[in-house]
Amino acid sequence: MGKSYKIAAIPADGIGPEVVSAGIEVLQALADKLQTFQLDFTHYDWSSETYKKTGKYIPDGGLEDLKKHDAILFGAVGAPDVPDHISLWSLRLSICQPFQQYANVRPTRVLRGTQSPLRHCPPGKLDWVIVRENSEGEYAGQGGRSHRGWPWEIATETAIFSRVGVERIMRFAFETAQKRPRKLLTVVTKSNAQRNGMVLWDEVAKQVGGEFPDVTVDKMLVDAMTTRMVLKPETLDTVVASNLHADILSDLAAALAGSIGIAPTSNLDPTRQHPSMFEPIHGSAFDITGKGVANPVATFWTAAEMLEWLGEGTAAQKLMESVETVCERGVLTADLGGSASTKEVTAAVVAEIQKA
Repeated sequence: MGKSYKIAAIPADGIGPEVVSAGIEVLQALADKLQTFQLDFTHYDWSSETYKKTGKYIPDGGLEDLKKHDAILFGAVGAPDVPDHISLWSLRLSICQPFQQYANVRPTRVLRGTQSPLRHCPPGKLDWVIVRENSEGEYAGQGGRSHRGWPWEIATETAIFSRVGVERIMRFAFETAQKRPRKLLTVVTKSNAQRNGMVLWDEVAKQVGGEFPDVTVDKMLVDAMTTRMVLKPETLDTVVASNLHADILSDLAAALAGSIGIAPTSNLDPTRQHPSMFEPIHGSAFDITGKGVANPVATFWTAAEMLEWLGEGTAAQKLMESVETVCERGVLTADLGGSASTKEVTAAVVAEIQKA
């Protein structure tokens, strides 16, 4: 049966439970078919419902428990009756930050059978990996508020760029670009206006780039980058940007590839000291929760990224081939212009995996 992997499943909020359950069904079908590995899932009911009942998203000792796993499959966090900054910091970031998952990796391409909203953008023309710094930058959580309620109330949000933080994400981005056929890295900053942290970002990029003479580097300001993504998608390959900038650019990337419902994310600890976490980027989507229409493709792609990280590259490839074949047959959810339900797409992918 091959190697066995322990996976922590945290479905959490909104459509999270629907898509994680679909992802697990597909992963189990893949393991049963290939017989080369096993997956042992442990389910954690850490969610906004848990928070409302107990006052905590993660119980005492929860993170220690998570460390025993090889990877984490995460759904989505966020609920209408819990402020977003509380849900995000109490669950997702409470895992990412202590586990040093400093590399957030978001691949984007136009899957076979889906269509980009860009004119003349067939599969192959848009094929990117966005590497996002995931531990500091604009989301460091530093700052504060004073004089609350007065006209002179002040709120500060301090972006933190440490040399060690910028250097490790930059090296990871260069290594990612080096492994891809085009060996092209675009470094995104806003160093014309943000003259401290972003200038450090530029300097470190240049320094680390010296170690990768085979990688072609170009540099973009983040505002100009949005137009290049739309107007010249074929000129991009691997992209590295700060926490905030890459967060925004990767959502744009997902929309340009057809739908945010197909976009995956990996939160990686490249040192492998801690388990890495894999999640679809679409969020909890409470407007469609419980309707059975959520697109599970982002979770399937996320699951493939998880398999790749665990060393099961053949299985990851088989999974993506099955997903794209199903899309090509027109079994698509509403966000991709189809009428299939979550369960119908899942069943079609399972059936495709089970074919000889």
